[in-house]
Amino acid sequence: MKVTFSDRFTRSFVEAPERVQREFGKQLGHLFGNIRHPSLQAKKYHRQPDLWQARVDLNWRFYFTVEEDGYHIHDIIPHP
Repeated sequence: MKVTFSDRFTRSFVEAPERVQREFGKQLGHLFGNIRHPSLQAKKYHRQPDLWQARVDLNWRFYFTVEEDGYHIHDIIPHP
């Protein structure tokens, strides 16, 4: 499996706090291992049927699509 990142994700990731960046790395590992890992709480995002949302921590989420050979990460944002 591979992962690709959008330009938007890259900008948001650089601006995110360092602790969020570290936690995202851990969560990305869970995503590769098991999309149903309990700490991810991954689910289809209701506004766009092909887009998924997963938890970085209580206050941050990341959005991705499932591709044939991996994942494309679209954004990482604070959870409203």
